[in-house]
Amino acid sequence: MDRLSVYTPQVLAILRIVTGLLFLEHGTQKLFGFPPPMAGMPPELPPMLLAAAVLELVGGILIVIGALTRPVAFVLSGQMAVAYFIAHGSKGFFPALNGGDPAILFCFIFLYLACAGAGPWSVDSMRASKAA
Repeated sequence: MDRLSVYTPQVLAILRIVTGLLFLEHGTQKLFGFPPPMAGMPPELPPMLLAAAVLELVGGILIVIGALTRPVAFVLSGQMAVAYFIAHGSKGFFPALNGGDPAILFCFIFLYLACAGAGPWSVDSMRASKAA
């Protein structure tokens, strides 16, 4: 098991990139209709959903490239906590039944990224190495 720990920084970067791409997809779905929106998505987004879509798009891009990762991930973690309680928690207690699993996972992955940082293969990492 100890042999795998040498790959921790790279796996952190992969987790960040994959999470950012999945999150970005939610923003493009809401704003641009790609991929096609889920059934029940209003054609014109109400203000709160529009704000969420912009955070998903811009935040997703920043997370993918690893720029300003800690503050962006902190904001996105909060967004997902709010999204869970507003959109899912009111539909029942169990996340598997109220559809809130993705919001919870995003919330805690972003919280982890806010603490751990971007890892290698990131704008943050390149900036840190230039400053040193």
